[in-house]
Amino acid sequence: MKQTTKLPTRLEEGKHFYIEHGNYVFTAYYLELRGYCCGSKCRHCPYQHENVNRDN
Repeated sequence: MKQTTKLPTRLEEGKHFYIEHGNYVFTAYYLELRGYCCGSKCRHCPYQHENVNRDN
């Protein structure tokens, strides 16, 4: 897992995430800053879910 950019210390709603039905949803902008696919099936994954276990 490679992080290409330093993540912000404070996340801004609307820029880094939004809340939908009580769940935090990360934006593609934030996920791209993170620098890798975490494998959690994030809705806005800019890495085509490359680390998602396809068996589940």
